[in-house]
Amino acid sequence: MSSALELRHRYAGRGAARQLMACRDGEVLMSGPAGTGKSRACLEKLQLAALKYPGMTGLIVRQVRDTLASTALRTWDKFVLKEQLVAGCIVYRGASGREPARYEFGNGSQVWVAGLDKPSKIMSTEFDMIYVQEATEVTVKGWESLTTRLRGDAMPYHQLIADCNPDAPTHWLKLRSDSGTTAMLESRHEDNPTLWDTDTGDWTARGRDYIKRLDRLTGVTLLRLRHGRWAAAEGICWPGFDTSRHIVDPFPIPDDWPRVWTVDFGMVHPFVLQCWATAPDGELYLYREIYMTGRLVEDHARQIMGIVRPGAEWNDRERRWEGGRWVEPKPQKIVCDHDAEDRATLSRYLGMSTTPADKRVKVGIEAVERRWRDNRMFLMRGALVERDQTLVDARKPTCTAEEIGGYVWDDNKEQPVKENDDGSDAMRYRVALDDLKARLARADREAWV
Repeated sequence: MSSALELRHRYAGRGAARQLMACRDGEVLMSGPAGTGKSRACLEKLQLAALKYPGMTGLIVRQVRDTLASTALRTWDKFVLKEQLVAGCIVYRGASGREPARYEFGNGSQVWVAGLDKPSKIMSTEFDMIYVQEATEVTVKGWESLTTRLRGDAMPYHQLIADCNPDAPTHWLKLRSDSGTTAMLESRHEDNPTLWDTDTGDWTARGRDYIKRLDRLTGVTLLRLRHGRWAAAEGICWPGFDTSRHIVDPFPIPDDWPRVWTVDFGMVHPFVLQCWATAPDGELYLYREIYMTGRLVEDHARQIMGIVRPGAEWNDRERRWEGGRWVEPKPQKIVCDHDAEDRATLSRYLGMSTTPADKRVKVGIEAVERRWRDNRMFLMRGALVERDQTLVDARKPTCTAEEIGGYVWDDNKEQPVKENDDGSDAMRYRVALDDLKARLARADREAWV
């Protein structure tokens, strides 16, 4: 009489790790600071797929094969496959000839181990699921080559999953995620049960020690490895900005929320038009954005009017829009950069007057940072009307959200570096309209006391 062997493996993913288990997007990136459990989550999903779909073929890969032994494979052997390896349910076979090392499951599934430094060993094989560790090390060419290998037939879907610590906001992987090609799941330290106790709502002893060590980091390293931000350089202007809190899913905006549009003119540099809604408690929401190079002001005006007043046509003789109906409240103000000619053109083609922006830079940046810190300003996902392929090809920001990580102070800490700042300027105009006016009025009152 024989008895079946019963093995028990426990893993309860939190936050982004839990989302990963249910996600079936073709490309999924887990981004987050150091120590949040990103690699463990990816490896757990790979094991789950191997057990659930007999005969599947998976791949664990990194840019350099030799770096896997002390990183992904250590977690894979010690935590993910521990029970099965001890019981002999999985056999490990080392590399031989042209074939890389692999783990063979009892149900016929296999998980290969390789590096992109020796791609010939994997580029002739068809996989069902691929896991890329530290994906920021990989080139876009290497990433795209891996996607062509997702042609296995053992699973109902194919998936490339990856993890990384954040890099610069212009890194190709961040831009690929921003464009929607790759789904990004943002992991946080609170997702790791060894660091955060959900019962007490506080750090564990180990977590307290680990976070204390991370808090000693400085500059861009602190922003990336502690706070999980795609930061470009030292001296970031808005350290309070957090994508996990300040980029929100879109929702129907009530008609009684006032609207304001802000504009920063450009042709070689992007022309930016932002549509803002103000909640009853004063919170600001960016719900639509045009961010585009190489077009005339009147073309931008026609585009936005086509969105907010579909069916309307421009009467050039009368210089006004006719027909159509507004589908959202009209802006109470259109706040613009000071270029007189562009302002006049925009006003003429919109059929609405404009207001010059408060362009004080340093106090404006400080006012925006207060908004981030107090969680009183938010950017909606999908706000961008159209992605500028010229900017994509140049690996430059294609919307305001992509600018923020690279918006930094100059060496004197008095002015921001004037590069990739057009959306940030437009956002600063919106905050200044409410916050700087109120601040000046308060200062005047206090001066008379």
